[in-house]
Formats: sequence, structure tokens, C-alpha cells
Amino acid sequence: MKQFVFGLVFSSFLFFISNVNAQIGRRFPSEKKIVKDPVTGTMLTFLTSTPMGDSKIYQTHNQWTADGKWLVFRSDRVAREVMAVNEKTGEIVQITEGGYVGMLNVARNNMKLFFMRKAGDSISTEIKQDKSRKFKSSSMQIVEVDLAKLFADSETGKLKKASYYQRVCGTTNSEMGAGGDLALDGDENWAYFRVGKEYAAKYLPSGTKLEENFGPRRMGAGPSGIAAMNVHTGEVKYVVSVPFQIGHIQTNPWMPGEIIFCWETGGKSPQRTWTVMSDGTGLRPVYPESDYEWVTHEAVISKDEVAMAIMGHRKIQGFDSTGTAVSGANPGQETAWGPSGTREKPTGLAIVNLRTREMKIAGQTDSGSGLWHVSGSPDGRWVVGDDFSRSIYLIDRHTDEMKLLSTGHKATAADHPHPTMSPDGTKIEIQSAMLSEDNRSMNICIIPVPEEWLKRSY
Repeated sequence: MKQFVFGLVFSSFLFFISNVNAQIGRRFPSEKKIVKDPVTGTMLTFLTSTPMGDSKIYQTHNQWTADGKWLVFRSDRVAREVMAVNEKTGEIVQITEGGYVGMLNVARNNMKLFFMRKAGDSISTEIKQDKSRKFKSSSMQIVEVDLAKLFADSETGKLKKASYYQRVCGTTNSEMGAGGDLALDGDENWAYFRVGKEYAAKYLPSGTKLEENFGPRRMGAGPSGIAAMNVHTGEVKYVVSVPFQIGHIQTNPWMPGEIIFCWETGGKSPQRTWTVMSDGTGLRPVYPESDYEWVTHEAVISKDEVAMAIMGHRKIQGFDSTGTAVSGANPGQETAWGPSGTREKPTGLAIVNLRTREMKIAGQTDSGSGLWHVSGSPDGRWVVGDDFSRSIYLIDRHTDEMKLLSTGHKATAADHPHPTMSPDGTKIEIQSAMLSEDNRSMNICIIPVPEEWLKRSY
């Protein structure tokens, strides 16, 4: 009996310690380091520098808090919780408690964070984001975190329960099969999310031909759809259904109600980029592409513009004179993707104007994979991209000059750098394995726009 009581008490003690260690607002010491890029000489600021499973938010979404002081990122410092690092002091704060699923949304107009979580289960063991972006059906909550209150209380050490900082905006019906793609509207009143095939089929126009899987990864089949939740009232409304698999839902921060998304196949799509308004009208391709174009990694960069990569990573001799793929000609590049991704046609970092529909190639590397993940400054001065080698290139849109900013972030890294330009256009955030001993684990890194470029006038 004494052993049972002791075991019960000890287990309760461990549970208590676990809860304390996972508490929202918990602070971690600064890991900030300034490192000189050995090739370019650029001074890199690593805001994290230990192998703790860090990764930045995807480049389609905002990274900085509204006050410009904190960067939000994912980490294994506390399992399945979100962190923020103060760019000036380097201090790290845990900003969620209870887990999250999918995309993180940092508000631009107020100190808030929004994310999804499985309803009724604070830390989901059944629903996890993975490379195939598939989720089991369940009811999902959209949760808001009041970062202003949290940072203030964390600094004083007078933390309250998680419910004081976290608010459930609303819960989706399990029938919807809501997934982890989440995007906060430009007015920050609505959050858009993907729904499952069965639910999307109900809203698909009669007679619509469904698309099949495309490419060797066997992804892309439809239907799929987008719904929305009002983050103030919890009201849910439906936006649109399409006959293919939706991925990478994002919004235009400067144009409320404008949504950008993609046809997700895990590689080349028949028609990658799409846009629609929040009332379901205006559905169309952002950039109508051809079979020979490999379009990927679109990101809204300004009020009227979307940047994207038109890949030039495959060898021309991988296809015969008729344009038919030759099996085995491109090691690592399956012929099932079709006659796309070579430099027989224009490739590079492309910018599409959403109003005029005009497209311009801002720049391209001389060789190698070409630019891959892209971002840009809202003022129209810069665009930035990475390549397969994890090198970071900056382009001056006024002069078309391209500069290698940083390299050595290790092609063996657990993920790609995913460069994101800051709202003020003075710096770029990436995730990097430069400091990792295992050549895989990544850290949060800031690359400055060169001072001499910032001083340019046109």
C-alpha cells in the first residue's frame, strides 16, 4: 500500500514538473551569435544556435510580430509548442501551451498569433503535419494567443494559466475534415483553411471533371476546398471547391478577401498557382503555365504582386527532339514529371501583377538549380530566393543586379532555407544548418540587406 501511495505521489510530482516545464510564457536564455559568412563576408545573426529542432514559418506567411521585435518559429525545446525569439535580446519565450497543427499565423496589425488544434485533445497524437500534407478528419479549433499580455507577464515572471492568453475562436464541424493549412485574412477578421474531399465534393458544380494524381508522388487528385472562420464570432462560411488537391493557402495582407493557393502535387503541377476571392468569385490561375514550365513556391510580396519560381533545374538532354522525356536521363529527376524545368525556355524568379496579369522575370542564377523558394519586400525594391545548394541571392528590382548574400547553409540540412523578407525590407530570415554538427539540424538566422544597397536611390 505504501509503495502504491508513493508511486502515485511520485507520478503526480512528475506530471506537475512536466506541466511547469511546458508552461506558456516560459523563458529560455539567449543563444544569439553573430557569424561572418566565410564566402561572402555577410554578417549573419543566428537567433538560435543549438540543435533543438528549430524551423521557421513557411515563406508564404508573416514571421515577425506586429511590433517588429519578435520572430515566431517552431522548435522542439518543448514538444509540439511554438517559440518566439526577441531579435534584439535573443531571449526565447514559449508562446503556446497545448500543441498546434499545421501553419502558424502571426498577425501584422496586432500582437496576436493564430493556429489550429484538434478539438478535445490539447496535444494531438493522431494529427500531424507531414510532407504529404494529409490529415485525419476531426473537429478542429482555431486558437488565438494574446502575445502582448503574454510577453509582458513572461518578462515580470507573473504568469497566469494558459486560458488567460489563449482563446478558442471557434470549432469546425468534424464533417468538414479541416486541415492544417491556415491563412489569416488581410483584415484579420477571417481565417481560411482547407477542407476534405468528401465535404468539398458537396460544393463542386455538377458535372465538374475531377483531376487525377499527377507525377511520381501520386498526389494532386481532387476535389478539395477552402472554408473560412470569423476569428471573433466563430462563424464558419464556405469559399470554394476545386477539382484538384489544394495546398499552401495564403492571403494578400494588403487586400482583404484575396486568397492565393496552389494545386499541390509534391512537384510540377499542370497549373500550379490559383487565386479566388473570399466570396468564391474570381477563381482563376495567377499565372497560366505551359507543360514545359515548372512553376513552384508562389508567395504574395506586395499589394498587387505574387513572386514565384519558374524552375530551371533539369538538363536539356533529358528529352528527345519531340519533347518526350528520356528515361534515366536526369538522375534524381523522375521523367514522370514531363518535359518541364529545363532552360530551353525562360526560367527564374518571376513576378506576376495580380491586376494587369503581366509577368516579369526578375533574375536567374547562371547555372545549377536556379532560384527555388522566393520572397520580396512590400516596397518593391528587392526580391530574394534560395537554390538547391541552400545559397541565398538578393535581386535589386530597379537595376536587375543580383548578389550572392550567403552560402554554406548545407544541402544536407533537414529542410530548405525558405527565405522571407522582413516587412520593412531591410533583412531576410532563413533557417540554416550552418552551425549544426550533424549537418541537418537548423537554426533561425537573419541576413541583412547590404547597407550600400539600402542607401541606393533611384
